[in-house]
Amino acid sequence: MKKLIAIVLLLNVVFVNAQTDEEKLTTTIKEFHQSLVKKNIISINQQTEKALSYGHSNGWVETKTEMIKNLETRYTSYKSIKEDSLQVVISGNVANARFVGDYEVSLNGGNTVVYHLKVLEVWVKKGKRWLLFARQAVRG
Repeated sequence: MKKLIAIVLLLNVVFVNAQTDEEKLTTTIKEFHQSLVKKNIISINQQTEKALSYGHSNGWVETKTEMIKNLETRYTSYKSIKEDSLQVVISGNVANARFVGDYEVSLNGGNTVVYHLKVLEVWVKKGKRWLLFARQAVRG
């Protein structure tokens, strides 16, 4: 009887801790956005693909190198990012994430502005990790 209870408890722990790919990616997306706010360059570097294309709602597109440089120099400064209605669709090792986001940001030390955006992010899975490959936003 003790063995049965131990097995049931162990299985319960395994099932509770098991996340689906969608849940793991959702967590990764939220962590990435908070890394932008916190200017955690190490984390951003680890969460993005080398060939990143980071598109903004005004048509401005940054490479990974440009995005990191603009964060380091505080040319781009994210104050907060809030996602709403996040939907993730995975096909093999590629996923798209769509959401509505409120981005509080300042450029080049100017006034802080809140942008209400519709965002599409494309993520690729490398090994066990999801990396941001592309992002595009439009004003919503």
